[in-house]
Amino acid sequence: MCKVLVFAGTTEGRKIAEFLDEQGVPAHVCVATEYGETLLPRGRGMTVSHERLDQAGMEALMKEIQADPVIDATHPYAAQVTENIKEACANTGCSYIRLLRENCAGSEEEKENEVYVDSVEEAAEYLKHTEGNILATTGSKEIHKYTEIPEYEKRVFARVLSLPGVAAHCAELGFQGKNLICMQGPFSMELNKAMLEQFHCRYLVTKMSGSTGGYEEKLEAARQAGAISVIVGRPLKEAGISLLACRGLLCKKFSLKPARKIALVGIGMGDEKNRTEEAREAIAKAELLIGARRMTKACAAPGQAVFVEYDSRKIKEYLDAHPEYETVAILLSGDVGFYSGAKKLLEILQEEEVTVICGIASPVYFLSKIGRSWEDAVLTSAHGKQENLVSLVKHNRKVFSILGTKDGVAELARKLTDYGMGQVQLFVGERLSYEDEKILSGKAEAFIGYEGDPLSVVYLENEQAVPLPAVHGIKDEAFIRDKVPMTKEEVRCVSLAKLGLEEDSVCYDVGAGTGSVSVEMALRCIRGTVFAIEKKPLAVSLLEENKKKFAVDNLKIIEGEAPEAMEALEMPTHAFIGGSSGNMKAILQMLLEKNPNIKIVINCIALETVAETMKALKELPFTDVEVVQMNVSRAKAVGPYHLMMGENPITIFSCKGKE
Repeated sequence: MCKVLVFAGTTEGRKIAEFLDEQGVPAHVCVATEYGETLLPRGRGMTVSHERLDQAGMEALMKEIQADPVIDATHPYAAQVTENIKEACANTGCSYIRLLRENCAGSEEEKENEVYVDSVEEAAEYLKHTEGNILATTGSKEIHKYTEIPEYEKRVFARVLSLPGVAAHCAELGFQGKNLICMQGPFSMELNKAMLEQFHCRYLVTKMSGSTGGYEEKLEAARQAGAISVIVGRPLKEAGISLLACRGLLCKKFSLKPARKIALVGIGMGDEKNRTEEAREAIAKAELLIGARRMTKACAAPGQAVFVEYDSRKIKEYLDAHPEYETVAILLSGDVGFYSGAKKLLEILQEEEVTVICGIASPVYFLSKIGRSWEDAVLTSAHGKQENLVSLVKHNRKVFSILGTKDGVAELARKLTDYGMGQVQLFVGERLSYEDEKILSGKAEAFIGYEGDPLSVVYLENEQAVPLPAVHGIKDEAFIRDKVPMTKEEVRCVSLAKLGLEEDSVCYDVGAGTGSVSVEMALRCIRGTVFAIEKKPLAVSLLEENKKKFAVDNLKIIEGEAPEAMEALEMPTHAFIGGSSGNMKAILQMLLEKNPNIKIVINCIALETVAETMKALKELPFTDVEVVQMNVSRAKAVGPYHLMMGENPITIFSCKGKE
């Protein structure tokens, strides 16, 4: 039976062995010491040995276990061992993988607990500028070089051979008593560790002496004792792959799909101090960070894998292609539940083990900065999407929104001023939590022309806010009319009720006239859009005036005749037809082409229009057709009496396109 053969002389070697064991891949692991053997798991298909092998022994082992592949995770110092492994692989036909230490792949970067120097002189120069005791294991020939270190007689503990001449030489230099350790090696990891701890040594100085000199036992002892290894010699610059890349190769070779833990992490505003402890911990543990460049740059530790992306589909594709990452943190700005990508990610990653970690949301942070409460504010976002902020401010006393462009504040200020709300109090927050955080306030009109940072939010207070009407039916007198026909309020109530609008509906008002239906639509669809289509110039002028009066910024006025004027408009969910100019069937056909499931309400006064509509509804694919005729009479005072004066009867058609 084939086994993966691992020569494990580093932490990375132990980790890849543990990975193979967890995945149930048969493996044999060679370590250099008995202690190293105790660190490895036992069970399933893993076997472990600590015998030192020459090249011939390696070849024999490779043949015995039918090694495939061979992973060389020995220490960078062990050049001869690595050469033997390579030669053995070449002679046996085994594939060879060089697994390099983390943060050191092909470089000379120093580990936190290791310092590399070129000579004992350089080691002494380095130690001059440190504090703490030193265990020197570089031999007696160069022991005099440690005398350059201040208070070396107290700080340096010299371990040398137990020969009379050596002891006398060291004593002459000032190394005596407990600071002179005369012993014959080799020394086990446990004995090295005991010496470091007994003499409270902060540093251990050693040469790259190879496996026969007990080098690895010294390094492991220093790690165990919390000491820093000062190493005379440099690790070789080698070509190889990282631990994660090695796991990736193994996943591909053996079709492995390791259990993966994904955290959706709300990182707050961006500054590290703004993150929760839970978020910090999840980020630190992650082998891979995913998110927008600003967020990964703020969170990634040196050497941590990063994938710069915020599209949920592309994130899923990347994770599927890289099963080697077992812990992943997907970074989301602010809080995961406030206009973040968490919702889509949870849908697309539903087969994964996903944890959601909350963060500090921008309204919570910003409103606390300006001393305002947020429980009664309307919270929204205009970042990357259409948002009817003007109407929200018109009808709500407190509104908070995320922006996303440099001119977002200026454009909002201009619109508010145009709609007569230039005195609304506006607060702007830019680059929240960063060193260059900026918070400004003033009347909306003062921010016209302001250019800010795209990473911004706004909060607005409108003490003159007018609540939205609870039902359809704004009084006719509230509209600017002139001589243009208008759908009366009672008919409007019934027609809009039949239409059944939602707050994000996209509506057409065909033959909009003064805009009474358009305005009521826009007030109902506060997060949607209404297109008022009108061909008469006077009516278009009245539409503009009523749009401004009612501050319905989501009302778009289209001058032209239907159906041609509708061609370039976005797909409607609903349509109201108040005037067709004899083009009823063509208008209905285009509406169906744009949305086969559209909901339509039609108002007819003339009998000819009723007949035209009935014929079109029979010929075209509509369902749920309903016809209501409405007669409205109004009382009029005549002397001491009141007489009912009838309005023209209205025929109201409602229907829905067949899917």
